Amino acid sequence: AMEGNTAKRKLGLNSHVILFFGFVRKYKGLEYLIRAMPEVLRRSQVKLLIVGEFWEDKEPYLKEIEALGLQGNVEVVDRYVPNEEVGLYFSAADVVVLPYVDATQSAIVSLAYAFDKPVITTHVGGLPEVVSDGETGFIVPPGDSQALAAAMVKYFEGDYASRFTANVKIQKNALSWEALVRLIEDFSQ
Repeated sequence: AMEGNTAKRKLGLNSHVILFFGFVRKYKGLEYLIRAMPEVLRRSQVKLLIVGEFWEDKEPYLKEIEALGLQGNVEVVDRYVPNEEVGLYFSAADVVVLPYVDATQSAIVSLAYAFDKPVITTHVGGLPEVVSDGETGFIVPPGDSQALAAAMVKYFEGDYASRFTANVKIQKNALSWEALVRLIEDFSQ
């Protein structure tokens, strides 16, 4: 994977980067992440990248960004991102945030882990099974902008990045090992 600073330079970024990646749909709770940003920005210099196609009206989100005065700190990349560009956005990210209000599980966590990125997400569906709170990321209640903001501030101020990243590498290997074991078991049935 590309080195973080190289990826940031390519995207014209020079601060901490929070990444929201994937189709934008109501259940993904993007509005709570947007509302959490002013609190985060009071404490650290951060850019939020929202990368993915909007599967619902984009206007309310853009209005919210404007109303909160976040235009300079939120970048919306509203399009399908081809595979060869995915790595650029994940490499540039300091943390991946999935503010879902509902979910069964998310492939985005696996994607984040593939690029050694910690994840801040919510207590819904299978997400708590793949993100270890305080180990590979933080888990907060869904639909709670304040809790989300607090987790992001804590992440950046508490210097968790290197420890969480190391843990992600370990957990990532465990995940792929389990997948391999399952595969072998399937073949030997």
